[in-house]
Amino acid sequence: MSGKKRRKISVQPQGGLNSDINITPMVDVVLVLLIIFMVVTPLLEKDIEVKVPDSEKVEQLDEVPQDQLVVTVAQSGELKINLDVMPTQQEYVDKLSRMLAAKKKGDKLVFFTADDQTNYAKLVAALDGARQAGAETLGMATDKIEAAAPAPLEAPPETPAP
Repeated sequence: MSGKKRRKISVQPQGGLNSDINITPMVDVVLVLLIIFMVVTPLLEKDIEVKVPDSEKVEQLDEVPQDQLVVTVAQSGELKINLDVMPTQQEYVDKLSRMLAAKKKGDKLVFFTADDQTNYAKLVAALDGARQAGAETLGMATDKIEAAAPAPLEAPPETPAP
């Protein structure tokens, strides 16, 4: 066998170098990412149920009804039930539970007002205390916002008559 010459085998490219970008793998990756986002996005939505009024009609009352409970949270964190100052959180919960126990089921409504500079954690603690005391519905009372003058609608440009 040593008498036979070995032949060299080489493969020549059929054409020149291909410098085009192969986008098929990129399209595959993008489609997989699209499917992942389509599946995961509905799972990320966390909702807090809020009842929003149907109209913007605001009822103006000069005086608060006697049996209405309004909790005020001051900037310093001080809690008031109507006009009574509550020194501690426990006294606040105890007094509010006594006041709510005197009401019928379905009438256990507590409104909250808070100063603009009130610490959010103190407001949440007041809301939690009202729930502990037996409040069924919690409402937020706000200051009346003065209506701004509506912006004039722009008229479409006039076209000159021929």
